[in-house]
Amino acid sequence: FSLNLAADCNAVLKALQPIFQEQGMTETVHNWEDHGYLVTYIKKNGSFANLRIHPHGLVLVDLQSYNDHIKGREEVDQLLNKVEERMKELFHGNIKRVKRLPAILRGGVIDRYWPTADGRLVEYDIDEVVYDEDSPFQNIKILHSKQFGNILILSGDVNLAESDLAYTQAIMGSGKEDYTGKEVLILGGGDGGILCEIVKLKPKMVTMVASNIDQMVIDGCKKHMRKTCGDVLDNLKGECYQVLIEDCIPVLKRYAKEGRMFDYVINDLTAVPISTSPEEDSTWEFLRLILDLSMKVLKQDGKYFTQGNCINLTDALTLYEEQLSRLYCPVEFSKETVCVPSYMELWVFYTIWKKQTDV
Repeated sequence: FSLNLAADCNAVLKALQPIFQEQGMTETVHNWEDHGYLVTYIKKNGSFANLRIHPHGLVLVDLQSYNDHIKGREEVDQLLNKVEERMKELFHGNIKRVKRLPAILRGGVIDRYWPTADGRLVEYDIDEVVYDEDSPFQNIKILHSKQFGNILILSGDVNLAESDLAYTQAIMGSGKEDYTGKEVLILGGGDGGILCEIVKLKPKMVTMVASNIDQMVIDGCKKHMRKTCGDVLDNLKGECYQVLIEDCIPVLKRYAKEGRMFDYVINDLTAVPISTSPEEDSTWEFLRLILDLSMKVLKQDGKYFTQGNCINLTDALTLYEEQLSRLYCPVEFSKETVCVPSYMELWVFYTIWKKQTDV
């Protein structure tokens, strides 16, 4: 409750006490002269409530209960309704705002809470754990969402859902490129989404190289993310593609030494790091190395596509753009912002190409 006036802490406590006492809850009052009251109410079944009264006009009520059944939730709602009614009686229209948040379910069999890139907590409508395994490199989860379909989550990071064709299209150039007869290199992309979409466009050859040799990601996706990958992960080789389960850095170095060149390089390895200290962060070093090696295998008129990060992470995105001026060859870039459904945030994608020099 946010009030339009200062709160008489003792008056608020006396008004709300009977509601909790009716529940058979034991009361403990902590009183700080200038900082209001903290009152705890504990029930014999282990449920408890915290009542925090701030003298400047903020009253907070937190309830915790080991009740995940309908009756238990109804009891909580009834108690909160009584608190709200009593507060309105006490302050007669001097309540600026009442905000009741939905219950957070902790310790459930299914984890429904995942942070966005910029640190906001999102609750997903997860109703099933489809796949949950630890590889030597990371934890791999595939969870089912009612609205997004199966979602691939790697070490707590939401990677891609079956709903996220917008992501795949954006990292391929948003339909503006002609892949017919082209040589394409995909870095990462273990969910198979990019490979599946490019194969439809009749390229000459697509080579997909994993970042950390994690076969388990491919195995999980080809079984549980088929709306995304189709059948391209069923075999590591097809008429116009091959999948290499190798570390991409030695492969890139080998291709550069051999002089092998590509029309398109698509980096789906990792987002732009959130860290604002690129000189001290190993992820930034990895990112710069991948960029330099990719430019060495990119044709002079080729294009490099990659994801950036959440549009709110402006500092990190600016730092990334600064890194582009440090590559072994001069480059230019453009960027596009796309809404990726399961991310529940706007995502920035980059197109990078070698700067054309006058002869």
